[in-house]
Parts: sequence; C-alpha cells; structure tokens
Amino acid sequence: MEQQQSRGSKLKEFPYLLESHKDTMVGLISAVENRLGSHLLPSSVPPDVEYYQNDSGSSQGTLYIRCGIHSSPIDCILASWLHLEQPTGAFDITNIAGYLKSSTDVPHFQFELVQCSPTYFILFLDLIPRKDIVLHPDYLKTYYEDTKIEALRQRLDQLSEVKPYFSSSLYFRCVVSPTGILVSIKCEDGGTERVEEIIREHVGPISNEIMGIWMDMCIGKGVEVGETERAVLEKRDTLIKSKAIEMDLSSSMPKQFGQEVADRVLRVIKSAFKT
Repeated sequence: MEQQQSRGSKLKEFPYLLESHKDTMVGLISAVENRLGSHLLPSSVPPDVEYYQNDSGSSQGTLYIRCGIHSSPIDCILASWLHLEQPTGAFDITNIAGYLKSSTDVPHFQFELVQCSPTYFILFLDLIPRKDIVLHPDYLKTYYEDTKIEALRQRLDQLSEVKPYFSSSLYFRCVVSPTGILVSIKCEDGGTERVEEIIREHVGPISNEIMGIWMDMCIGKGVEVGETERAVLEKRDTLIKSKAIEMDLSSSMPKQFGQEVADRVLRVIKSAFKT
C-alpha cells in the first residue's frame, strides 16, 4: 500500500498548474481511489512511464493506470498530465478517464482540462455514451435525464467567461453525449485570479458531482447486458479507445518526446486498453 501511495504521489505533484487546477485533479483522483479502490488492482505502470520527459526536459508527462479486478465492472482508470513547451508558449493537459467492461452498459467517464495560457482553458467533461441514443431512448433517460446532469452543464454555461468550444474533429463531436461539457474559459479582464475562482468554485465542484454520479453507476446502478450485446459494446469500446490514442497521442507524442519515449508510453496505454 505504501508503494502504491508513493507511485500515485508523483502524478499529483503537477508543478506547472494553477493551484485550483491542481486541487481539482488531486480531488478527482483521490475520489476514485477512495470510492473505487477496492475494485482496482495496483498500478503496474513502470517508473520510466509513470514519469517521463524529452531530452531537454522542456516537455514532461506522468501516467497512472489502474485496471479493474476480475469481478469489477471497471475496465481501467487512467490519469495523466502533459506539460508541453511550444514556440507560442507552454500548455498543460490533465486527463482522467474511466472505462467500463462490457458486462455493464454504464457510460465511460471523461475529464480533460487544458491550460492553454494562465487565462485561457478548455474543459471537456462527459459521460461517454456506449449505445446509440436514438436507437436506445431508455439509455438516454437512465443515464442522462434521470441523473439531472444537464442542470450541471447549464450551471457552468451561465458564466460569461465560458463559451462553447467546437472541436475540429467531426468524429469527436459524434462521441460526445447530449449533456457533454465542451467549453473554453477565457478571462482576459479578470486575469489569473478569475480563472482560479471559476475552476475552484465551478469547474471543480461540477466535475466532482458528475464523477460521483458516474461512480454510483459503477458500483451498482448499471444495467447488466447479455452476451450478444456485450460483443457490440466491446467493438464500440475498442474503436473509441483506439481512436483516442490515434487522435490524441500517436502523432503528437513522438514530436514532443521523441520516438523512443513515445513508443514506451503508448505501449503501456495500448496494453491497458487491450488494443
């Protein structure tokens, strides 16, 4: 247990993040460990992937993965941080993803907060659907309407600094749920203090609420599925995971960290994703 805590602590250092951003990430990771820890195996990420950097040290990253035990509906939990130096400036990407096995149809969890500058952020927070909602209206009702998640999205939408963010990827837009939060947060007038306030008083609490709803589903409110439906879920899940690697990491990692480091990190992620 002591070794597990030591390994997890490296991920939670987040040296370049604003304090409220760091607190949000640490809070979400701690919530997963406290609530779902008994469902998860210890992290098996090797030290040279748990923390890695490029030759110059200008780009750094951490990776934390815990897979579910055999009897758990959880497939894996992945948390990561990337600090990337660009000609236009540095930016930081923090991510927490929770993937479920095909024994349940509970949506996947996704949180990503990108610090593009001290006053400009992009937030993606969603429960990723695992069924076609048009064909399965009961799925929409159970996991999105009855849980009142839309009210949380609307709460954040009321802030003047928060605007819709449109991904350039049409595929990505298809994956997001009807209640998904995909917004930019720009505080040119209020500066860093206002960004800190928005993350501390709005982004953090809303993210924790949605994660809490998701964890409730994981522990016992999901619908068990039959063998035929499992095959469909497995196919969809594999495609989503593969596309996530392709879109987010396969092209950018070698450029930022070099091919050797990128291969090492991607190999661990693909193993956890079973892709």
